Amino acid sequence: MKWIRRIFGILLLIIVVAVGSLFLLPADRIARIAADQLRNLTGREVTITGDVGLTFWPVLGVSAGGLEVGNATWAKDGAMLSAANAAIGVDAMALLRGEIKITNIEAQSPTIRLEQRLDGRASWQFTDGGSDAQIKTAPTAPDRTPRALTIQRLNISDATLIYDAEGGDLVHYEGVDLSLDWPVRMGDAVIKASLSPASDRVTVEATVDRFDQFLNGDIRPVRLRLDAKGGGVSLIGRAGLSGAVAGDLWLRASDTGRFLGALGAGYVALPQGLGRTTDVKLQMTLTPDRRLALRDLVADLDGNTLRGAADITLNGTPNVNAQLSTGALNLAGFAGSTPQPGGAASTSAADAGWSKTPIDASGLAAFNGEIALRADSIELGTLTLGSTRILLRNDRSRLVAELREANAYDGTVSGEFVVNNRNGLSVGGKLAAQAISMQPLLQQTVGLSRLKGIGDAELSFLGSGQSLDAIMRSLRGDGAINVGRGSIDGIDLDGLMGNFDVKGGTTLFDSLGATFAIDQGVLRNEDLLMLLPNFTASGVGIVDLGAQTLDYTVTPKALRVNGRRGLSVPVRIFGPWISPKIKPDVQAAIDMNFAKEKDKFRQKLDEKLQQELGVVREEGQSVEDALKQQVEDELKRSLFNLLK
Repeated sequence: MKWIRRIFGILLLIIVVAVGSLFLLPADRIARIAADQLRNLTGREVTITGDVGLTFWPVLGVSAGGLEVGNATWAKDGAMLSAANAAIGVDAMALLRGEIKITNIEAQSPTIRLEQRLDGRASWQFTDGGSDAQIKTAPTAPDRTPRALTIQRLNISDATLIYDAEGGDLVHYEGVDLSLDWPVRMGDAVIKASLSPASDRVTVEATVDRFDQFLNGDIRPVRLRLDAKGGGVSLIGRAGLSGAVAGDLWLRASDTGRFLGALGAGYVALPQGLGRTTDVKLQMTLTPDRRLALRDLVADLDGNTLRGAADITLNGTPNVNAQLSTGALNLAGFAGSTPQPGGAASTSAADAGWSKTPIDASGLAAFNGEIALRADSIELGTLTLGSTRILLRNDRSRLVAELREANAYDGTVSGEFVVNNRNGLSVGGKLAAQAISMQPLLQQTVGLSRLKGIGDAELSFLGSGQSLDAIMRSLRGDGAINVGRGSIDGIDLDGLMGNFDVKGGTTLFDSLGATFAIDQGVLRNEDLLMLLPNFTASGVGIVDLGAQTLDYTVTPKALRVNGRRGLSVPVRIFGPWISPKIKPDVQAAIDMNFAKEKDKFRQKLDEKLQQELGVVREEGQSVEDALKQQVEDELKRSLFNLLK
């Protein structure tokens, strides 16, 4: 027992002496030791300045008025990390064993500058650090085995983060909180970050396997989760300090616009069908030069399911090259309306006018590039396409949709459609349709359901405005239409020739053709020609596309009556196009068909007036006016005779 007590006494004395020696170490000496070891770890110049304070047990701590970690030699601006207040903790027991184990590094309100170049260089790659960082032993013990340096915890609060990626926009965040938990040198590390790219807070948490190898430049397994208002992203894969990332990514957003806004992309009011809610799964690969490859993509955008692949370059405005396919694609929300079964959307639009809801096309500025889309069908609200192949080309907020294959209304449509949001929103295009069923086309586009037939059409147009109503009222362009055998519901022109009071019925025709011009939303036509078995019909008038009204006169002509001169009966169609009034113009019919008879009748009437009453009717004077003038003259003569 006596020897045991002596042994414990000796050990206690050693501990007291060792601890006492720690108290005798000057603060600046401890600071230099910590700075040297950080320099060994990072390969960068490390400077600790200002007042230095110490704590001793169980953590040997150094607090300094300033800490600065240098940047890469090729970096443009300043230190990689600079802080006015910093603290470094060292494991005292490890120090007694001759090794440096940094238990924690803390910095308040530091500035962190990260830079990356297109050749793959990154300022956070410590070429002399990682597992090769070693403690320099005293010169008196050259045979001592060096030990690696570890940092168990890093905590940075209220930091300013500056990220400068060559070819991209400068990223500047303030109020960033960052922490690293790495308790075991050859174990996993947990990294957490919290920042506000916009008004809402964004949190990021990542777990990196064998963080020591990660710091040494190896590609290591990672699990990452990002959360923000409106949605979140998770990634399970592999990553490295060079910026290389690969793995399975899952994006879910209940409010995609708000989620993008929280990430600093600005709030984007996405149309219904283009991702107001988002559920996307894919395999991704990101290279150090910021080239992103997406494969096995499955995206649910408001019920529209897209599949495909994409290659994206992330230097500056993303440049996209994608191939996508889908089944039934509903984009009615892009036009600000949602069609109802049975064509109810057209009726509603006619009752209330075109939608005045502002169209936000700012999303066109989010990318450039080409997207090839194949769809079984596309619903555009005022237009329905069947099997379709489209190439979308977007360049600086000008999107061109090239219709490479579009089946619609039993025929085909070709041409292009343009949406331009460079200087305010405008839409335009040149379209050609072959063998189209006219009734469903006109029903969906302008609410007219009376014309039936198979025809061809050409249209070029341009409109501008921030709502569908404004665009329709600004339209200008021209076009032509040719329809083969068909019919017009609501009027029987054949019956009308025998009875001017005919209502309803159907007119059958052999062909119909017309050209038109559009200006300020008003369509004008002056050359409509319709051929019927025993008739022809011409037409002239306007269709106000903005106001959804029309005032059009169709003049059918019976070819084999009225002494082979034919018989014409103008029919005026006017009012709201959803329920127009149809009224034969009897006076115009008389003027057109019985001009000679009217002249003969007028001549005989004048002769009778002169013979029987002595009334002479002057040119342009009505019978009533002539009789009135004759009576006034007679009264004047009688009054004059009385006064003589």
